[in-house]
Amino acid sequence: MISINYRDPRPVYEQVRDGFKKLILSGVLGENDKLPSVRILASQLAINPNTIQRAYAELEAEGFIYSSPGKGSFVAGINRDEKKIEACYEKLDALCRELELLGVSAKEIADRIRKGDNE
Repeated sequence: MISINYRDPRPVYEQVRDGFKKLILSGVLGENDKLPSVRILASQLAINPNTIQRAYAELEAEGFIYSSPGKGSFVAGINRDEKKIEACYEKLDALCRELELLGVSAKEIADRIRKGDNE
């Protein structure tokens, strides 16, 4: 489900958070699916439970999960934030323009984006 790469420069809690985001956004984890408990996941990944707790807290703050006292953490429904999506597209457009100024073709950019879908 989630794996840790110790060569990754990101902190472990970010890797856990991003791993769950990917699982949620790709539909592997659906709305109201229960996440592993902090203790169980920490044991499986052989990391400190506080690291998992921090990842879960950030996921909850970002609206990806919700917690129910005494029951655990669950996947929240995904709401499309159109303003945020448009802001991301504007950043992408700016990056593409900059890449084109550096001599990267539109085809190379598209190929790179498609490569990301396959990872």
